[in-house]
Amino acid sequence: MKTSRNFIIVTCAISIVCIALGYFFATHHQSKQQFERRFQAIIFDMDGTTIDTDHMWKSSNGPILDSHAPHLTPDEKKALVDTFAHLTIYEVWKLVHENCSLEITLDELIDENIKHLHNVYENNTISFIPHFTSFHEKAVAFGLKTAIASNSQQKTVDIIVKSVPLNKYFGQHIYNADHVNKVYKPAPDVYLYAAQMLGVQPCKCIAIEDSGSGVKAAKAAGMYCIGINTAHNKAALAKADEIVDCYTQIDLEKLLSLAN
Repeated sequence: MKTSRNFIIVTCAISIVCIALGYFFATHHQSKQQFERRFQAIIFDMDGTTIDTDHMWKSSNGPILDSHAPHLTPDEKKALVDTFAHLTIYEVWKLVHENCSLEITLDELIDENIKHLHNVYENNTISFIPHFTSFHEKAVAFGLKTAIASNSQQKTVDIIVKSVPLNKYFGQHIYNADHVNKVYKPAPDVYLYAAQMLGVQPCKCIAIEDSGSGVKAAKAAGMYCIGINTAHNKAALAKADEIVDCYTQIDLEKLLSLAN
């Protein structure tokens, strides 16, 4: 009788353990499936999104106008430069080229502008966008991969990393127009390349951008896009999935709970 009672007790205990283990593995599998549906990477633009350089590269076109647009008055040049605030670097180059009265090809103008830009970078302090570093640390803590996808060229990036420790945050995952044969945003090429190098599907990437053409590039790549309004032009970011004024306004916990 006692043996029979012990057998029943042991059988019940085993049953309870099996049920508990079954529940654990079922919920663990469900949780794993849910995790796999979340975003796995954040890809940042560089100028105006990661580092505060927008005003530098836009103002560096002034010497080009002085050299190749002598027909413009100082007021006309200033008015033209003021329009740069809402344009990407490639759009600025094209606009400056359209206003040059002396013969110069677009490629020559770009090369000359980059030389001026490098001089500006080398002689001025470059800093991170406010709260970028703490946001990046939080993203890494959540297990997200990160990369940069920039419209800049490699020689520009090489100068920037001498004064700003981008490698500390992104390692070798700093990609630019040279990686995609100088195909600039709003084409999605540099975003697709960055996602490929991270080993993450574009649809599982979050892109952070500060310009309209950058937003278009990210969306064309199939990414969830956050527009950060560092240029104070929300209208340019209208096609982003969400718009914030600062990194502190990005709710990573909420984003990571979204299913693709």
